[in-house]
This record gives sequence, structure tokens and C-alpha cells, in this order.
Amino acid sequence: MGSASSSAYVPKIVYLEKDNATHKVMFSRHCRPSDIKELLCTTVGLTRNTLIMLVDQNNAIISIDPTMPTNSASSPYRVVPLSDRQLTEEEDLMQNVLTQVADQFSRIFKVNDLKTEISSRLAALEKRVELEGLKMVEIEKCKNDLKILKDELSLGSRSNTSCKHTIVDEPIKLTLQRDVPKYPKYTLSQETIEALKKPTFDVWHWEYNEMLSCLEYMYHDLGLVQEFNMNPITLKRWLLSIQENYRNNPFHNFRHCFCVTQMMYGMIHLCDLQERLSLTDLVILMTGAICHDLDHPGYNNAYQINAHTELAVRYNDISPLENHHCAVAFQILSQPECNIFANVDPEVFKQIRQGIITLILATDMARHGEILDSFKPKVATFDFLNEEHKISLKMLLIKCCDISNEVRPTEVADPWVDCLLEEYFTQSDREKSEGLPVAPFMDRDKVTKPTAQIGFIKFVLIPTFETLMKLFPQIEEAMVQPLRDSRDRYEELKQIDDAMNELRKKTENIPLGWKKK
Repeated sequence: MGSASSSAYVPKIVYLEKDNATHKVMFSRHCRPSDIKELLCTTVGLTRNTLIMLVDQNNAIISIDPTMPTNSASSPYRVVPLSDRQLTEEEDLMQNVLTQVADQFSRIFKVNDLKTEISSRLAALEKRVELEGLKMVEIEKCKNDLKILKDELSLGSRSNTSCKHTIVDEPIKLTLQRDVPKYPKYTLSQETIEALKKPTFDVWHWEYNEMLSCLEYMYHDLGLVQEFNMNPITLKRWLLSIQENYRNNPFHNFRHCFCVTQMMYGMIHLCDLQERLSLTDLVILMTGAICHDLDHPGYNNAYQINAHTELAVRYNDISPLENHHCAVAFQILSQPECNIFANVDPEVFKQIRQGIITLILATDMARHGEILDSFKPKVATFDFLNEEHKISLKMLLIKCCDISNEVRPTEVADPWVDCLLEEYFTQSDREKSEGLPVAPFMDRDKVTKPTAQIGFIKFVLIPTFETLMKLFPQIEEAMVQPLRDSRDRYEELKQIDDAMNELRKKTENIPLGWKKK
């Protein structure tokens, strides 16, 4: 290879005449004209910046540049000075400076032209990559369709096999109706980008398409797209499929998914987790948050187990909803057009899959005490290089994000309480009609907003966030203090409600005659 590249370089050669002698001059074909002129002046004994012209045997003027015609030793060119006097040393220096300045300007304009050309070529290349990516997706879809058809034919040949108990999967909208995601790409303002990193972010001001663009931005911003070689088109498809597989429940819907993920993104920035955790840990945290309530039916685990639903039977009464969320998450990822981890090493994907499953299963509130108690002893000697410590931290982080609404400003948090109570009341009404046990905190005849929130904030939220605060003291002002303020506000509202109820009772006990007087 070395000899081939050397032979490919052929210098330009011209011959000059001086004092009846012929001189051979060699230069690169990529030389600047000013360099060639200086070389010619030096060859014939003139100062570098002498004004000259080059003529052939017929006195025809030859252009001094790399494209000048070659000649032979028998027909040399002549260098003719255009000035009778030589430049003084000062003039020579000034001329040299001016030449260098001119060259610098020339380079600047060439660099700008080069930048323009590179930008246009890069745009064309990105477009080509996008089209190639779409072609690959279509090929994978065809392969998948053929596999499904083959499996169906295989199952058809065994259709006479009897089965006493059959569990039919509920339809899941895994395949999109659209070939390419149609949601527009929003350009996020710097104000929005900064707001996304804070717990005060108002999630109610955004449409679904805008939330999808924000989630897409988070994956790019954290370096996850680059690290795991995600196809940008596949990322869009995956996010759209995630959104379509959240039901329109009052609380457990796609906006809740976005709310939890945005809080996780904020936690990563607030706690400086990019410097403490690996990108694999971060993609597990973000993807676990996005998928943690997929296809939630709007009825909690207690209902699933008491009503002996299909999910409870399938998962043996062990976190049926959380197991279902995991299953749907990886069914979506199993679709080639939605597999954001298609280019990841199998061993790394195995680690990511296990991490996501661990986090989603940790969101079961029945495991809250177990997970919190497991983390507490590790805080004093916490080691970010210890895998067990990191897993315990990630489980606590997703739990905090999942129940973090009261961390937000009152005007953002308050509507979430109404949404949750609406979902609770719908479930308790159904439980009453089916003769199933009803939890007191879900019974519309027994619960109010203040009573629903005070106990939860005092005995669940504040202890959980204060435990995390021991490892990350910076969350006190941004997260723990808002929880304390929220507790105080609901306690004041409860006192007002109690006073009104007491007044109502006294009014009802006044004899009718006294009321008339």
C-alpha cells in the first residue's frame, strides 16, 4: 500500500532559462500560485516578491499557477521582471506580509465554502440514512410477518389438541397503523429545555405530540441514542407505540407516564447521576419510567386478585399489573420497527432487560416497605461501584418518581389528586357491585381529598424522600420541602372541613322552633 501511494504522487516540472543555462523546477500540483511565483524568483536569483511574468520561446505569457503547461529542457521558459529595480528589504517584508494576509483571507473564504459544502453533504447523508433505515424496518416487518404466518400454519396443524383451561391474550396495539410516525418534530426552546430538568415542570400544558418530542429530546440529551446506536426513526416509532399502549384512564395514562419520566430526567440532573452512574444505568432508569404502567387497566392489584382476573391467574397473584407492564414493554420491543436496542450487544441487552424488569416490578406499592428498608442501611456507606447498592438506589428512584406528584407546585399537583380519586371511586363502585372488598381510602362515601393525601404524604412520601435526601442533600429544597408544605396545606384544609362538619351537625341539632325564631 505504501509503494502504491508513493507512485501516485507526480510533481509538476518546468524548465527555466537563466544566463544561457537551463534550470529544472519541481513543485506540487496543489501549491498556491504565490508559492510557485516565489520559487521561480528564487531560481533565477530575484527576491521573492519581485513582480514577474513567465514567457515561452515565442514570448507568449504563461499563467503562473499549478495548471501551467509543462515544457522541456529544449524549450525553457523565461522569467521577466516587471520592475527595473529590486524591492528593498522593507518593501520585500511588506509585500510578504500583504501576500500572507491575502492568503489568510483566501483560506477563510475557502473554509466557509467548505463548511457549506460539508453541511449540504451531511444533510443529504442524513436523509439517505433515514431512507435506508426505513427500508430496513420494512424488510424486518416482512420477515416478522412471514414468521407469524409460518407459526399460524404450524398451529393450525395442531388445532385438534384439547386444552382444559385457555387464557386468551388481550389485544395489544403493538403494530402501528402508520408506517412512519406522523407527529411533528418540535424545536424545544431553551426555556423549555431548562424547565424539563426541574420538578416544577408543568405537565398539563403539553399535548401528546409535544410530550413525545420532549421524551425524544431526553434520550438524545442524555447520550443514550449515541451510546446504544439507536436508529432515530426507530426511537420515534417506539415512543409512538408506547403512547398508543397507555389506556385513557383518569390517572394511569400516558400523561402520568410522561410525568414520571420527566421527574426521573430531573432527578438525573439534580442528583448529578450522569457523573455517578453508567449510561446503561441511565437507559434502564429512563426506559423503566416510560414503560412502568403500560396497558394499565385502571383497576389496581387488589381488584385483580380479589376478582380473580385473567392477569391475576396468569401471574399467580404476584404483582399481576407490574408483571403485565413488563410483558407489554418487551412485546413492543420485540417488534423490529420498535426495537431501540436492536444494535446492542446481546449481553448488554440482557443486562438492560433485567434492569428494566427489576424497576417496573419495584413500583408495586405492596413492596414499598421492603424496598425502603433495604436501601436505608446502605446510605451511610453507599458505594456507586457496588452493583447491589446501585440496584437498590435505582428501585428507590423509580418509586420516588412514580409517587412524586405532590413534589410539584400546587396548581400542577392538585389536578392529579382529582384524577386518582376518580379512578379509585370507579374501582370501589365496581367492587361494591361485585361484592368484593373495598379499601376505605378508595370509597367515595368515606374519603376526601385532605384525608386521602395527609396520611400518604406523612407516612409514605416524606419518609421515602427524606431517606433519599441522606444520599443527595440537594433534593431537600427542590423536593422534600414542597412535600412538607403540601402536608401542612392539607392539614389546614382538613381542619376547615372538620369545622364545617361540626357546624353542620350543630345546625342540624337545633330544634325547629328555635330555627324559626
